[in-house]
Amino acid sequence: MFFLLRLAFWLGLVLVLLPRDKTPEADKTPQISASDAVSAATATINDMGQFCKRQPSACEVGGQAATAIGQRATDGARKLYQMITDKKPPDHTGSIGKDDTDSASASRDTLTADDQTIEFRLPPMP
Repeated sequence: MFFLLRLAFWLGLVLVLLPRDKTPEADKTPQISASDAVSAATATINDMGQFCKRQPSACEVGGQAATAIGQRATDGARKLYQMITDKKPPDHTGSIGKDDTDSASASRDTLTADDQTIEFRLPPMP
């Protein structure tokens, strides 16, 4: 979720900074200098720092919501980790580290006589 907010912020910033064509509508928009924009952004950030003093109940509920969301994310990550580790395939192949008690009873020569016959050979090159 935070990734999407950051993506929206940076995409919006890029769109704002793109050069525009000169149109009659563009002349009607208010002209804001860079220093005015910086001072407005600074004032907004300072005001956000004072928000919890003005609205303590909103900050308390927001903190509880953030804690609940963090707990759910932790539980989800733990469950995903358990799913991955429980269904992990063995670290070895079937032929390595296996007891020979099962393979001793099974025949290792499984080819039949028909399988071992050579069907076609090229004649030697002169």
